[in-house]
Amino acid sequence: HPLYDNYGEPVERIEAILHLGLDPQKRYMLFFGFIRRYKGLDLLLEAMDRQDIKDLDINLIVAGEFYNEREYYNNLIQKFSLSGRIILHTHFISDSEVKYYFSAASLIVQPYRSATQSGVTQVGYHFNKPMLVTDVGGLAEIVPDGTCGYVVSPEPDAIADAVSDFFINNRSFDDGIQKQKELFSWSRLRESLLKL
Repeated sequence: HPLYDNYGEPVERIEAILHLGLDPQKRYMLFFGFIRRYKGLDLLLEAMDRQDIKDLDINLIVAGEFYNEREYYNNLIQKFSLSGRIILHTHFISDSEVKYYFSAASLIVQPYRSATQSGVTQVGYHFNKPMLVTDVGGLAEIVPDGTCGYVVSPEPDAIADAVSDFFINNRSFDDGIQKQKELFSWSRLRESLLKL
C-alpha cells in the first residue's frame, strides 16, 4: 500500500482529544479497523491486564466495527477490569473522523495474529505515528523495529513490553517515520511503475 493520505491532515492532539470527548490528561493508544479475531485485539487486552501497564494508566481507543464476537471482547474487558481504560467507538468511522482518532493517539497498535499487509499502517504513517506491530506477514518489512516503532511476537507479554518501553522512556520515532514515509509515497509508486 502507498500512503493513505485521503483522510485530511493531522490535527493538534488536544483538538483531536476534545473532538472525541476524551480526557486531555490521559494518554492513548489506538486499535483501528474492523475487529476480527486475526487482528489480535484480545492479545492487546490481555497485555493491558499486566500490572506495570495498569500502573502507567494508559487508555486504549478501539475504533471500528465488530465483524463478529462482540460479546467475547466485552467479556475480556470485564475479566481484566479494563472498562475504565477502554474507549469503544465500535461504529462505522467516517473518512472525515479518521484524522481525529489517529491524531489523539500516541501509539498505533496492530497486534495481529496473521497478516499480509495492513492499510492501517499506511494511515499511521500519513499521520506520523509510531506503531507497534506483530512479526507476522509483511508487517515487519513495513515498520522497521526500533526505527518507526516496534515489531514483537504476537503474545501479550511481548506487546506489553513494547507498550511499557514506549510510554516509560518517552520514545520518539519521528526521524525514522519521516524517512520510511518516503518509501511509500505515491510519486515513488508512479516512478516504480514507469520503470517496470
